[in-house]
Amino acid sequence: MTISYTTEKNVLILIALLKANKVKHVIASPGNTNTAFIGSIQNDPFFKIYSAVDERSAAYMACGIAAEIDEPVVISCTGATASRNYLPGLTEAFYRKLPVLAVTSTQAVSKIGHHVPQVIDRSVIQNDIARYSVTLPIVKDNDDYWECEVKINTAILELTRHGGGPVHINLPTNYELPFNTKELPSPRVMRRFTSHVVLPALQGKVAVLVGSHKTWLPHEVDALEAFCGAYNAVVFCDHTSGYNGQYRVQFSLIAAQELLATKTYKPEVLIHIGEVSGDYPLLSMAGQQVWRVSEDGEVRDTFRCLTNIFEMPEHVFFSHYAKQKSATPVVNNYLADCQSILSQVRNKIPQELPFSNIWLASKLASKLPENSVIHFGILNSLRTWNFFELPTTVNSASNVGGFGIDGILSTIIGASLVNPNRLYFTVLGDLAFFYDMNAIGNRHVGSNLRILMVNNGKGTEFRQYNHHASYFGEAADKFVAAAGHYGNKSLTLVKHYAENLGFEYLSAKNKAEFEQVYQRFISTTPTNKPMVFEVFTDSQDESDALAMMHRLEQSPSSKARNITKKLLGQRGIRVLKRLLKS
Repeated sequence: MTISYTTEKNVLILIALLKANKVKHVIASPGNTNTAFIGSIQNDPFFKIYSAVDERSAAYMACGIAAEIDEPVVISCTGATASRNYLPGLTEAFYRKLPVLAVTSTQAVSKIGHHVPQVIDRSVIQNDIARYSVTLPIVKDNDDYWECEVKINTAILELTRHGGGPVHINLPTNYELPFNTKELPSPRVMRRFTSHVVLPALQGKVAVLVGSHKTWLPHEVDALEAFCGAYNAVVFCDHTSGYNGQYRVQFSLIAAQELLATKTYKPEVLIHIGEVSGDYPLLSMAGQQVWRVSEDGEVRDTFRCLTNIFEMPEHVFFSHYAKQKSATPVVNNYLADCQSILSQVRNKIPQELPFSNIWLASKLASKLPENSVIHFGILNSLRTWNFFELPTTVNSASNVGGFGIDGILSTIIGASLVNPNRLYFTVLGDLAFFYDMNAIGNRHVGSNLRILMVNNGKGTEFRQYNHHASYFGEAADKFVAAAGHYGNKSLTLVKHYAENLGFEYLSAKNKAEFEQVYQRFISTTPTNKPMVFEVFTDSQDESDALAMMHRLEQSPSSKARNITKKLLGQRGIRVLKRLLKS
C-alpha cells in the first residue's frame, strides 16, 4: 500500500522522530484537527494504531499498554474539550511514571481567546499531568523547523528520563491538503546518556568548548587534560571559562576574522560544557555535531547541531572516554595548528589602534597584577578583552547568566568583599556604570576595588559597524543607543561623585593622558581608597578599532574575491554573476 503523509512539516517531524525512537503504539480518538497526524500514519505499517472514541478511556488504555510493554504509547485527540478528558488517565500515568505521550491537536494557537469554535487554551496544565508540556509551531521557515526538532526531541527524551512519565505535545494544524508527501524528513535525533549505560563511540577531530564555568577543581582539570591528551583535542575558552591548562586556546580573535576561512579549525565533534558564553564569535566554532555534557541533563541546543546529551559530571565523562583510548599520548597537531594561527594573527594587531576599549585592553590585559580578579561588562567589554590573554593567575568573570547591564558594579563589589587583600577590577561602559552607580556608595566597599569605566556617552554597542542598528547611522543615538544621558560625557560628574564617596579618581581623554596615569590603576601597592578610572572614548573610534580587529587575516580565496571586487566594481560583479547563471 502506498503511504502518503501530510504536507504539514510539524507533523512530519513528529512522525519521523517517533519512528527514529521506535515509538509505534498509538491510540487515536476521532476528530478533525488530528487528521494530519492520524491520516498520515494510518497506512504506515510501522505504527500499531488502536481506536478509542472516549478520550478518558484512551488515556487509561495507554496506561495499560505502557505498563504491560514498558514502552512509550502515544494518544491523539482533536480540539475543543477532547484533551480535558485525558486528565484522569494522565494523572494515573504521572504518579506511576508511565511513558504516555499525549498529542493534542489544535487549530492555530493565535486563535485562542477570539471565540473561534473548538479552540481552547492548553498553555497551562496541572503540575501532576505531564513532566513536560510544549506547543509546536506551524513550520514556515528554518527557525520553526529547528524549534519543532528541539521540542519534539526533548519531549520524547522526557518520557523515560528519571524514571519516566507522561509528556504533552500541543500540535497545531492548518488543515493542509492533499496528503501527497512520499518521504519523511530526516530531523536530528537526540539521545540522552547517563553514567549507567553504554556510551557512544567518539571519533574524529574533537574540541571542547567551555562556557561560563564554576571554579575548576584539580581532579576536574586532570580529567579534562587526560581526555585532550587521548583524543588530540583542544579546549576553546573565553574569559568566563576558568580553564587555564595546557590545552586552552583563547580563540575568539580567530573566530571573529571576517576574511579568514575558519572551517579548518572546526572540530567534527564539539564537546560543550559550562553555561552561557558571551563570546559570540566562538559560538561559530561548532562542527558537524555537538555533545552536551552537564549534570542537569537538559537539552541545550546552542549551536543547533546537538546530537547527544550526557547527564553526568564533566569529570566522569572525560575520565570514561580517556580510558577508552590508548594510554600512549598523541602529538597534538590540532592544538599546534590553533596556537599557530592565533599567534600569527595576534602579531598583526597594529600598534596604532584607535583610542578605544580595544586599545585599552591591548595595553592592560597582560599587565594586570598576579592573582587579581577582573569582571567584564557584557557585550563590548567582554568581547574586546577576549581578544587578549590575561595572566594565568588572574581570575575573570562576567554576568553572562542573565546577560544584563544592571548589576555589574554590584557583582564585583560583592566579590571584592570576600578577599579584602586581593585586587578586584572591573571594565564596563558608561550606561552600565550609571545603571548601577548607587552600588559604589555602599559603606562596605573596600580599597581593593578598581573600576575602569569606558565613557563614550552612549551604548556604543549599537553603533558598531557590524551591529544591526548601524543601519540607522547617527540616528541610532537618539533612542537605540541612548546617547546624551548622565551628563553627556561630563568631565566632572563622575569625578565629583566618586571622590565624594571616598574613591580615588583617575581619567584620560587620549592615549597620552592614559599613559601618564594607568600605572597607578594597576599598581600592586596597597592604597587606602578604591579607584574609579574614567576613560573617554568616541563611538566611531570604537567601531573602527573593532573592524580592524576583525580583518587582521584573510584566506587566499578572500584575497582573490577582494581583488575581483576592486577590478570589476559592484556593477561588474553583478553582471558577472548574471552571466555565470545563464
